[in-house]
Amino acid sequence: MNFIVISVRKYFFTIIFVLFIICLLAFSNNNLIAAQNGLALWATKVLPSLFPFFVATELLCQTNFTYILGKLLNKFMKPIFNVPGESAIAIILGTISGYPVGAKVVCNLKNQKIISKIEAERLIAYTNNSGPLFILGTVGIALFGNKQIGIILLISHILSSILVGYCFKFWKKDKFDINYRETKFNSKLAPLKISDIGEILGSSIKKSISTILLIGGFIVIFSVILSILETSGILNLFAETLYGFGIPKEISLSIISGIIELTNGVNLTANLSSTYYSLSILLTSFLLGFGGISVLLQVYSIIAKEGISIRPYFYGKLLQGIFSVIFTFILI
Repeated sequence: MNFIVISVRKYFFTIIFVLFIICLLAFSNNNLIAAQNGLALWATKVLPSLFPFFVATELLCQTNFTYILGKLLNKFMKPIFNVPGESAIAIILGTISGYPVGAKVVCNLKNQKIISKIEAERLIAYTNNSGPLFILGTVGIALFGNKQIGIILLISHILSSILVGYCFKFWKKDKFDINYRETKFNSKLAPLKISDIGEILGSSIKKSISTILLIGGFIVIFSVILSILETSGILNLFAETLYGFGIPKEISLSIISGIIELTNGVNLTANLSSTYYSLSILLTSFLLGFGGISVLLQVYSIIAKEGISIRPYFYGKLLQGIFSVIFTFILI
């Protein structure tokens, strides 16, 4: 038995990936449809909305915008969030553009040595949010058929993000990144010349294409994973287990789906029967705040190469989900 346990631990991911390939073959028909749906979602919704923001953030990071913003907001950002004023660009763009733009901006700030690794970890906890277009348009109007619900969810989402940011001002407060030389740093860049525009635009587009393709891959893969879990009956098994604790099956399915992949989970919670109407709004609020494992891995793929820990992101999003439910309950 000990030998089996040690072998499973040693080859855990190998076993998982082999099972994944087997499931791809066994449920190929459903998986193909799921992959097509995921690809269509990326091509029609994600790509048009996020790609311009990625390019814009790359371009902004080549200008003195962050320097000007830092000078204006440093007296507010430092006492409230314990980060430099230049970090405000990550909060603003992460809030208005949706997942995972905030992570991309934080990495850009760290690369330019505007923030330290510890400050990046503080920022990563609350600068990745669902965009207003998604919350108001897709969730509020399209799924719930009620713009007021979308407004309530958006206000709760933003307020909870700010509260998480305040909580994370204490993250590693007594520690200092020895590789970061704050006293020698100057975020002011030389003014751009017209001759530089073509090179900078080309570089920004290349970097943005790489990121948006990565996100598309995650969306397709997690659409297939959800299809496998549903077709194999694993989702129903989890739902039946939670039903034993008094949680109705349809609610269990929506929670599990949302924790794995945000869009599918929100779609299920919004379509719960009228009996659970208020509960469906609260569950949707939590899922929007938490973001799901799919988004977590998207963010991790962006920040890992910069040596930024994923732990503050996970704790922050869990807190944001809880705070968001509280704010939504009060507003309702």
